[in-house]
Amino acid sequence: MSLPTLTTGEYSLVYNLLSLAIAAMLGSFVFYVQARSQLHAKYRPAMVLSSLVVAIAGYHYFRIFEGWQSAYVLKNGSYEASGVPFNDAYRYVDWLLTVPLLCAELIAVLALSAGVRGKMMGKLVVAAVLMIALGYPGELSGESGPRVMWAVFSTIPFTYILYVLWVQLGKVAKDNDPKVKKLLDQTRWLLLATWGFYPIAYALPLLKISGASATVGVQVGYSIADILAKCGYGFMIYAIARAKMDAAGETATDVATTPALQVVS
Repeated sequence: MSLPTLTTGEYSLVYNLLSLAIAAMLGSFVFYVQARSQLHAKYRPAMVLSSLVVAIAGYHYFRIFEGWQSAYVLKNGSYEASGVPFNDAYRYVDWLLTVPLLCAELIAVLALSAGVRGKMMGKLVVAAVLMIALGYPGELSGESGPRVMWAVFSTIPFTYILYVLWVQLGKVAKDNDPKVKKLLDQTRWLLLATWGFYPIAYALPLLKISGASATVGVQVGYSIADILAKCGYGFMIYAIARAKMDAAGETATDVATTPALQVVS
């Protein structure tokens, strides 16, 4: 993919957003590690997963940040392609690892029974991997036909994820405290809203939108969406755990029957 010439403002906007994403991921990681000790043992696996998500994302954003720096050189007041390829595939590698973990976080924090938790988590993880893996070939394609075909294939597991999160998860979580239900709904909507940006970016070539505006828009949009979908989502998971503890009168020192690192049984 050839990179367009950018103004200093366009280049700096992406540069700064990538830097912000790294800082947000690292800061969230520190918080999640510390917050784990503030939760009842049965909710701690969710914080472990949250920590893994932002740690993985932080690493990949660092690599993307390095790639962005290497891909451009300043010439005559504008940033031109240096000839060094910009490897945006780091995003797909990141999503392949973090999206299944994001789905698992929400199941883990509800502390469902082992049978329900294991089956639901397994379905979501498989669907999430398929969604990312099926979307990547279309991202690589420069032709509209294959891009649309792979987009349709990727949408099938995405639709199934939404079904599990809204229908099946709604059924098993119906007996939760009203505050927990509200936070759960907000978390699911946050996930849907942030994931909704990715199909828009995916469709830009189909809409014949290219050049500097498309390149900057995609990088900035992905960065903001990832900060919300990973850092913001993790804070919502923590809030759900605290709300469930308050509703049950539990404290972080209570003994739980679920081992702290047991996520799937």
